[in-house]
Amino acid sequence: MKKEIKLYTWPFCPYSNGAKKILDELGLEYTDVDIFKNDELRYQLQAKTHHYSIPFVFIGGTCIGGYKELKELEKCGELKKMVEEKDV
Repeated sequence: MKKEIKLYTWPFCPYSNGAKKILDELGLEYTDVDIFKNDELRYQLQAKTHHYSIPFVFIGGTCIGGYKELKELEKCGELKKMVEEKDV
């Protein structure tokens, strides 16, 4: 079973759109949560993850960072493996 991917994004953010493009190109399903007008949720995510830029990318309930980290995982071929690996 694949791990759930959840993005917390802003609609006109180039990094949010870049993250969605990476996942779309790999054919990976994800949930997109628009936090543009939800400062409270953004502050909660920042406090929980110590990540302060948009988007927030979660795989299997764990924050992996944002666009930069997602791009690095995709570039080195680890992203699909991470999503598809089974929980122990």
